[in-house]
Amino acid sequence: MYLLGFPLLIIPFAIYNIVALILAQPDTIWTTEAYSVPMTSGEVWKLTWEDIIVAGSILLLWVEVIKSTRIGVRAIIDHVLSMVLFVAMLVEFLLVKAAGTSTFFLLLIISLVDVLAGFIISIRSSQRQVEVENTAKI
Repeated sequence: MYLLGFPLLIIPFAIYNIVALILAQPDTIWTTEAYSVPMTSGEVWKLTWEDIIVAGSILLLWVEVIKSTRIGVRAIIDHVLSMVLFVAMLVEFLLVKAAGTSTFFLLLIISLVDVLAGFIISIRSSQRQVEVENTAKI
């Protein structure tokens, strides 16, 4: 389980950067229809690449929250790396023109939730790990 100490939200961050910074027209790529689903109501639900990356990030956030319930050195490293990822995303959002989109902002908020949930869950679970030694002698 080598991925336990690795922040999984770096995956959508990397995908976004590859598309936004390397490809020629990232705006048209993100809003392009990836899949369409005919609904029973007669409406056609159009799924864009923006929707897919945000939904995938939310699923990865769920995994990250589950990972944050662990205790130990690997969990601390995971929290620190998640914080570094959040700071990198925040700096990129503020300074890079291609990252100034609603999609990237949602990825940034998902990363913030990961950082906050990770630290809060770790603190709450560590409070229950306190052992009291019986000092009474028989």
